[in-house]
Amino acid sequence: MDKRLERILPKVQKPARYTGGEFNQIIKDKSSVSLRVAFCFPDVYEIGMSNLGMSILYSTMNSLPYVWCERVFAPWGDMYEEMKNATIPLYALESGDPISEHDVLAFSIGYEMAYSTVLDMMSMAGIPIRRSERKALLPLVIAGGTAALNPEPMADFIDIFLLGEGEEMNNELLALINTAKAEGWDKLRFLKEASKIGGIYVPEFYKPVYFDSGVLSHFEVLEGAPQRVRKRIVTDLDNVPFPINPIVPSTEVVHDRVNLELFRGCIRGCRFCQAGHTYRPIREKSVDLLIEQGKALLKNTGCQDITLLSLSSSDYRKLPELCDGLLEYCEPRSIGLSLPSLRADNFSIEIMHRIQKTRKSGLTFAPEAGSQRLRDAINKNVSEEDLLNTCRLAFEGGWNTVKLYFMLGLPTETEEDILGIAELANQVLHTWRLYSKNKNRGVRITVSTSCFVPKPHSPFQWERQNTMEEYISKVELLRKAITAKNVVYNWHDPQTSYIEATLSRGDRRMGKVIENVWRSGGRLEAWSDYFSFERWMKAFRDAGLSPEFYAHRERGKDEVLPWDIVDVGVGREHLWREREYSRSAEKHITDCRQSCAGCGARSLSGGRCDG
Repeated sequence: MDKRLERILPKVQKPARYTGGEFNQIIKDKSSVSLRVAFCFPDVYEIGMSNLGMSILYSTMNSLPYVWCERVFAPWGDMYEEMKNATIPLYALESGDPISEHDVLAFSIGYEMAYSTVLDMMSMAGIPIRRSERKALLPLVIAGGTAALNPEPMADFIDIFLLGEGEEMNNELLALINTAKAEGWDKLRFLKEASKIGGIYVPEFYKPVYFDSGVLSHFEVLEGAPQRVRKRIVTDLDNVPFPINPIVPSTEVVHDRVNLELFRGCIRGCRFCQAGHTYRPIREKSVDLLIEQGKALLKNTGCQDITLLSLSSSDYRKLPELCDGLLEYCEPRSIGLSLPSLRADNFSIEIMHRIQKTRKSGLTFAPEAGSQRLRDAINKNVSEEDLLNTCRLAFEGGWNTVKLYFMLGLPTETEEDILGIAELANQVLHTWRLYSKNKNRGVRITVSTSCFVPKPHSPFQWERQNTMEEYISKVELLRKAITAKNVVYNWHDPQTSYIEATLSRGDRRMGKVIENVWRSGGRLEAWSDYFSFERWMKAFRDAGLSPEFYAHRERGKDEVLPWDIVDVGVGREHLWREREYSRSAEKHITDCRQSCAGCGARSLSGGRCDG
């Protein structure tokens, strides 16, 4: 370990974030590899180490014998200052080497508020943040993750975006980089070859053109580059590598457990949901493989908790069989089995009793809207009857804590819809009074609201976001309507949601704003400790851009959107049709397994869809 590091670690919180040496980390001989990858997560250790996608790709990239992939996380403020004062560059955990010595910086960007941290991590490594300033082939800066599905806000900084699922795509790109390095290619030659790989977006080959109004007109595409870049998926999850020897963190992380992924995609069609549309088509793992992988994960890590993970885990068709197979192993060893992502319309009290024999944690549901009319408009397909019946079963079974999540500012929302949230909470409380077997313990019902953010590649991508004033007035209306002492109301800060909306709907000009934020000290902006609304507003002014243009403007049907350059498989016509259905509160998709909505995602997998 660097002697400078030894001196500063006793001065910071959670020094184990920065030391490496964890059980199951992958160490390779530097002399035996030809390509070194710094796998960068633009957030702190305990967030990144809880990310299943990072664990999967760390394993798959390291499966290449000529590649050594190491982890890099953003330091918390105290460590950041100590490193700066001691002139310690950002380094990789496995080797302790500065990431400037690596050939590739690979960023996983799952959330728009991490953009400024990406720039900060490049700067901490001593690497120019703008791709135009990085003339040589290496180091190459690449990025993937959910936020990359609108690559334009970060296009001035990233050499290559990897769109979609990376298990196969990442390794294909690394093989090309290895060849280019060995044969001494220049950067332009390499980028042209890379653009031929499915799922690869090279922003240098796409020039956005704008109308005088500031609205995007079109992209000028370099000859030879695809007109649109189609995301990549893994078609057969049973035959793709899954890490059964994940790294065991050496300090407490957000999700201190192992995660078992059941399937990808979603059978639902919630119109506000980006993930439900961009992760399609639906692909399930076989139950026997899941039981085998779950047992291996627990044996190889010593963890005492395992979580069954997917967008909507209770939609896995063989869930009872899977739970039984895992509990046979878990129960004798007092290992906890948890099932997040519950839906009120298919809640099984039998399954919940089986997986929570040792303890009853609280139940969490997301009705999203307070009235049936609005739930139909957003295609949530959860009725009040579903929710109350689920709560009755839970209260009869001994549960006494329920969390309910809603959004304010959804398209077509009225005052009646907002007051419906308070009424629904009262109905849940009334249900507890009627059916609870543990009235002496009391009940706690938590209502939480967030501000709706219109997201790319969803049916509501054309919508405007409520202003902060509109959102706060709705919060006040709901706060006054919730009067029961057993009901607690929490609401999300509208300023962060406002900035998130500008970034998620941003075009390439947004890069100036992100750079301005970073240059004025912005990093770890997803954390309230570091977020500064005033800094963002000044950054917009200095860039000559209006945040209202991005967040509060409704788009026209035929407007070219910055993310139209990306094809996620779900057709634009389908998304617009779903938006139109929302205006009549018409249900359309209830379950892809019962009736195909014709979204187009089947084309990504040659017509196959487990729905």
